[in-house]
Amino acid sequence: MSRVCVISPFTGLAGDMLLAALVDAGAPLEAIRVAVADTGLTGWELTVERVLTHGLTGSRAVVSVTDDATSRRAGELIAMAGRVRDPAVADVAVGALRAIAEVEGHLHGEDPDLVHLHELGGHDTLVDVVGVAAALRALDVRTVHCEALPIGSGTVRTAHGVLPCPAPATSALLRGARVVGTSLLGETVTPTAAALLRAVAADYGPPPEMRMAATGYGVGTRTLPDRPNVAVVRLGDRDPADVRDLVVLETNLDDVTGEVLGHLLARLLDIGALDSWITPVVMKKGRPGHVLHALATPETADDVERLMFAESGTLGVRRIEVSRKALPRTTDTVHLHGMEVRRKHGPHHSKAEYEDAVAVARRTGLPLRLVLAMAADLPEEP
Repeated sequence: MSRVCVISPFTGLAGDMLLAALVDAGAPLEAIRVAVADTGLTGWELTVERVLTHGLTGSRAVVSVTDDATSRRAGELIAMAGRVRDPAVADVAVGALRAIAEVEGHLHGEDPDLVHLHELGGHDTLVDVVGVAAALRALDVRTVHCEALPIGSGTVRTAHGVLPCPAPATSALLRGARVVGTSLLGETVTPTAAALLRAVAADYGPPPEMRMAATGYGVGTRTLPDRPNVAVVRLGDRDPADVRDLVVLETNLDDVTGEVLGHLLARLLDIGALDSWITPVVMKKGRPGHVLHALATPETADDVERLMFAESGTLGVRRIEVSRKALPRTTDTVHLHGMEVRRKHGPHHSKAEYEDAVAVARRTGLPLRLVLAMAADLPEEP
């Protein structure tokens, strides 16, 4: 089974609210503290308290600070997050902080690593980012879905003065996210939360079918007069056969050379297309041509489409919504004639990675088909 986390930002989302909700759903607090301690951050303590708000009981994350460093440069925070021993946790934390740094650098015209983070440079940000990454890891969450984020209006006070809501950094980080207006005033989604959603590649489509396992309520620090200020997470397990809504983008081409088409296929995969291929066709007026296809997620479809326009010179790209069922797969590495060969295993078939098998065939002079067969039959290595 594959563990899924669905985030319901009832009144909005902040890093501490998401962290508290994950703990409320069962994430072990000690594992989170250990991951934060790996960063070398000093002068902090993380506790989670139970809170009753408008008849609903949830959890609130509280970071107590004795260190007086309230802001740091982005590069320093990124380096600290990179010290976390679990690579999966470090990757998410670094990804979130890198996203914040790049956005702030663009907004202020500075090198991302040298950007001085004010509100985002204190203990809370590092604890929230590393804590959420560690909580998701401890809960064995493989995919994250997020419902539409409520966007407040009004203003927010920052180190740079009074800014409109959502703050410019938050708006930039939410590119591609599903949002909806709300009657609430002020900041309802923080930059930290937006960066975390980007780092975990949150899906904003409809929540998947799953078997419910746990629910957690994360309470924010803001008190609302008529409703609980909470973010909700629901954990569930889904069948390993992953069914996803995807997009096929395609365009007819009759004036593009083979060299350009080969280059374009590779570029499409580089920017996030799940697959790309070409079909030879006979077009109008009897002209030989090609149909260029790309399979993409809804989140990457715009980037794939822009590249198709730019590289091919086409004047139109079709979009076809499809549903794909993907079986679970695992990977491992074996050694054949002293060379590493990666393999992919599915429920019914195993296959060596083509590039690795070609390298072995070239070095040994063995037929490629024999190398592929030998690699597939090798036992797993310890």
